Amino acid sequence: MIKESCKVVAIEHLTLDGVYQAPARIDEDVRDGFKHGGWSKAGNDPKMQEVIGKQMSGGWSLLAGRTTYEDLYEAWPIRQPASPMTQALTSVKKFVACHDSNYKLSWENSTILAGEASETVAKLKKEHGKTLVIFGSGMLVRSLMQHGLVDEFVLMIHPLVLGEGRRLFDNETLFTNFNLTNAVNTNTGVIIATYLQK
Repeated sequence: MIKESCKVVAIEHLTLDGVYQAPARIDEDVRDGFKHGGWSKAGNDPKMQEVIGKQMSGGWSLLAGRTTYEDLYEAWPIRQPASPMTQALTSVKKFVACHDSNYKLSWENSTILAGEASETVAKLKKEHGKTLVIFGSGMLVRSLMQHGLVDEFVLMIHPLVLGEGRRLFDNETLFTNFNLTNAVNTNTGVIIATYLQK
């Protein structure tokens, strides 16, 4: 019997102009002089936690790029050690895509995927039996998308335009069709749209 590949789900906060950079905090990601960090805070709504909670229910593992892995580690076990989210993220299996095979992982239950992400994640999808959930990690998502390795996108689209910042879909993105499978409107004007890549 052939084992089915596991699913990769990317969960992203986006502005109307497609920016994913630094949604949570001012100092989260200041690359390229980005000054709008923390832009998603005004859109926070309990419905977001419901949608994310569904993705984290059952069997799942975390897949992250190195920058997001470090940010999650600092944000949860360092800054909020006693929270339920910290417990969930600490106990879950974490896979970190990184070119540096000598990179030191600071969080327990973490495994490095050294090398080209398209190759290491494709291999992991065939061998791993649980859904791989990505929070943020825009560069990783963009790379995986070019190789058809992201199965589902959960996009939290905020009603604002920043006019600058790193965008998830830009002029280097390949032509891609999506199927909308679910849409939720929040009281803060955020649309949570779930898409399957065709």
